[in-house]
Amino acid sequence: MSVIYIDGESLKIEDIVKVARESYKVELTEDALKKVKKSRKIVDEFVEGEKVVYGITTGFGKFSDIAISKEETKQLQRNLIISHSCGVGKPFEEEIVRAIMLLRANALAKGFSGIRLSTLNTLIEMLNKGVHPIIPEKGSLGSSGDLAPLSHMVLVMIGEGEAIYKGERLSGSEAMKKAGIEIIHLTSKEGLALINGTQVMTAVGALTVYDAINLLKMADISAAMTLEALNGITDAFDERINLVRPHKGQKNSAKNLLKLTEGSGMTTRQGEIRVQDPYTLRCIPQIHGGSRDAIDYVAEKVNIEINSATDNPLIFADEKDVLSGGNFHGQPMALAFDFLGMAVSEIANVSERRIERLVNPQLSGLPAFLTEKGGLNSGFMIAQYAAAALVSENKVLAHPASVDSIPSSANQEDHVSMGTIAARKSREILNNTTNVLAIEMLAAAQAIDFKENKKLGLGTQVAYDIIRSEIPTLYEDRIMYKDINKCTDFVKDNRIIKEIERKIGELN
Repeated sequence: MSVIYIDGESLKIEDIVKVARESYKVELTEDALKKVKKSRKIVDEFVEGEKVVYGITTGFGKFSDIAISKEETKQLQRNLIISHSCGVGKPFEEEIVRAIMLLRANALAKGFSGIRLSTLNTLIEMLNKGVHPIIPEKGSLGSSGDLAPLSHMVLVMIGEGEAIYKGERLSGSEAMKKAGIEIIHLTSKEGLALINGTQVMTAVGALTVYDAINLLKMADISAAMTLEALNGITDAFDERINLVRPHKGQKNSAKNLLKLTEGSGMTTRQGEIRVQDPYTLRCIPQIHGGSRDAIDYVAEKVNIEINSATDNPLIFADEKDVLSGGNFHGQPMALAFDFLGMAVSEIANVSERRIERLVNPQLSGLPAFLTEKGGLNSGFMIAQYAAAALVSENKVLAHPASVDSIPSSANQEDHVSMGTIAARKSREILNNTTNVLAIEMLAAAQAIDFKENKKLGLGTQVAYDIIRSEIPTLYEDRIMYKDINKCTDFVKDNRIIKEIERKIGELN
């Protein structure tokens, strides 16, 4: 059995992918068990002694100055969940829900939240048995944590709300019953411990940054195909150029381009056909490289966040202390995910400009819109339209969410991050960019078919062969969305990357 062990300290982005997409099981480490129990003991002492502690013996937000008796603490926690379940919009995909559950469990496993071990085990059991709460996408301000969406997760734990179980949408109580999981009755601090955190934005962002890393490899591949189709000049990727401006992303993209086009009979050297290429070809390492470095930065922030305690208050068991702070505030991730969206958006932007070069006869020297019988056939004319539409949509989506704030909770929570919006936008940008790259690869393959010398590079030949194995050359107009969808699948499933890496070695 494939298992990911969590302790709140060592989770990796790759582990999230394994749990979210490959249904790996989750278990607590022995150290995590001890920390959770120790933290819970402190909470019980506070409640028994009726010590004034935010969220344990007081109300929430603006109601933090209202005392709650120890007899009312259970009702307080249930009320918190049912009143905060205000999410709207379509539900998150199941893989994102699984990532959310994993990240919340990992945060609780750090031992600073004061949750009972039995409650944490219930969340993990739901994950392992495939009970996936219906969590609406919208309704989080990204401060005080992702309160609304995480409340929808907890609803199922208490036998409310809705969940998907074995492909069926059921009431929370029915899903738990069918899975053989006991519903829980929340006690002091537990409701707050489960919903006060950044796990929704971070789950969305973590899967997006993982996909973006692979998408940048595909961007180099599609660009290399276009480079060959347009007899591009490879001198621009010479290592010496990158050594005098040694950005990591630029250097790696240039290496990839040379590796992918190695042995090609279609690329040129400077002066053979022209002295230099336009920016969309000549500056591929600089453009792709800038996005690569941005994505590396975001991945670094995600790796910190997925192993952080992000609720409030935090229980410091060794000192028998409890502190109210602001670790739930999503600003560090909001800025990172806005940056992620902009970085991926630029990949679509430059890809669409390469598509324009391929379909425009004044720029390519190829038949207009890559069709022999132009006029009777439109060829790739509207495929470029679709790419342009996606790029323009990305430009709207790339407007940063983090520059906005709106006060809430009677101005007690007077600055919020909008980090969950930033994460969702970055994911939509990534989906759009995936389609743009697919269109470029289709257009590049079509352009290559017009060339007499079809000796492709070691890597680009692999990509071309995979595309042509399922998508024939376009001789007469046909329904294009089917071709685009097939090529999008090639981009998403990393089939081309895997086969190229098998043949020529690891892409950077």
